[in-house]
Amino acid sequence: MAPAFDSDAPSLLRIRGLIKDFRGLRALDNYLLDLRAGEILGVIGPNGAGKTTLFNLITGLLRPTAGRIVWEGRDITRASPDAVARMGIARTFQNIRLFNAMSVLDNVKVAQQLHSPVDPAGVLLSAPYFMRREAALTERALEVLRFFDLERYAFHPAASLAYGDQRRLEMARALATQPRLLLLDEPTVGMNPSESQELLQLIRMLHERYQLTLVLVAHDMRLVMGLCQRLQVLSNGRTIAQGEPAEVRSHPEVIEAYLGKAHSYA
Repeated sequence: MAPAFDSDAPSLLRIRGLIKDFRGLRALDNYLLDLRAGEILGVIGPNGAGKTTLFNLITGLLRPTAGRIVWEGRDITRASPDAVARMGIARTFQNIRLFNAMSVLDNVKVAQQLHSPVDPAGVLLSAPYFMRREAALTERALEVLRFFDLERYAFHPAASLAYGDQRRLEMARALATQPRLLLLDEPTVGMNPSESQELLQLIRMLHERYQLTLVLVAHDMRLVMGLCQRLQVLSNGRTIAQGEPAEVRSHPEVIEAYLGKAHSYA
């Protein structure tokens, strides 16, 4: 069952009239959102519905054709990806994007540099404060890896991890940026049912321990129905339904566009 959240909590993210066109193709059309602190929102829909485009717009990888994105009262519509990340919005990708030749530990430490920029002089001189800072960064990175049960692989190349562990590492790296909002793009893609169930439990723990707000894009209906407090359904770039999972599951347009009339998720 999805955890409860405070429906009266203030909006962290407010999106109004968001549109994205690609050479005449409208990938996202008049998208609206009020995302509240502590919420777990699922965004679902068939391939090409506009889900990943939405994430790319929120995180600054794409510029919208029209509309506004407001984060904690600040307009971030045209903010750069690094600025968005520093403000507390992190994401994972459907296609895993790790630094494969680097160690698991260094993948996480690189993400931590977002809030702890390197001092070149300190590096060259091995200044005591730099050494203390590096030790603190390493301990915080190991703490994140322990949460994801990856500490034993800390000094292994990221490319050597099994697929499911690479997925966990990507989430760990995102968490290392100290986000308030975490966007998860198809986190269970390529996983078997057992791995998906384990990840569901991990995401629940992540939400509770770190007091995160989550937006989840997924095709795994058991995952979103069991985890998300609210769902939005996109089709051809437009929101065709939204509400609590039970309400959305029985919506006629959703059944026709995505779930399938004969499908059951009981």
